[in-house]
Amino acid sequence: MTDTSTATSKNDAAVKSSSAVAAGSTETVGGGKTSIADVVVSKIAGIATREITGVYDLGGTAARTVGAIRDRIGTKTNLSQGVSVEVGETQAAVDLQIIAEYGVSIADLATAIRGNVISAIERMTGLEVTEVNISVTDVHLEGDDDTSDDADDQPERRVQ
Repeated sequence: MTDTSTATSKNDAAVKSSSAVAAGSTETVGGGKTSIADVVVSKIAGIATREITGVYDLGGTAARTVGAIRDRIGTKTNLSQGVSVEVGETQAAVDLQIIAEYGVSIADLATAIRGNVISAIERMTGLEVTEVNISVTDVHLEGDDDTSDDADDQPERRVQ
């Protein structure tokens, strides 16, 4: 004779464990634990933000200056530049600093960024994204690029 109460409680435990994983819990069916570092979530958010047309760059002035130096010396792009995250057991909150392209509707841009960031983080990590705060720190105008090389191409002017 089979003890149905034992079988039922094992099934219930498996169902509870499976639903906890789906909700973004760090518990797994095998009894182990998965933790996701803040840097992982910030890279996902940075990549998802850069995928949206109308985003020129991420970060404030200081972060972009460091990024430009990094680019000049050939170091990899910092994918989490301009991204700040708080990651808990089951939830994450994201703060973004962006530079928008001139002419783009900032309201529509923010909506598209939020949707893409939330989708990417929730799909890849299972964490629930509670908020995505977006700070537009600048608007990029065509021809506004930092072209210090152009200054080197100019003939030197001497005052006599």
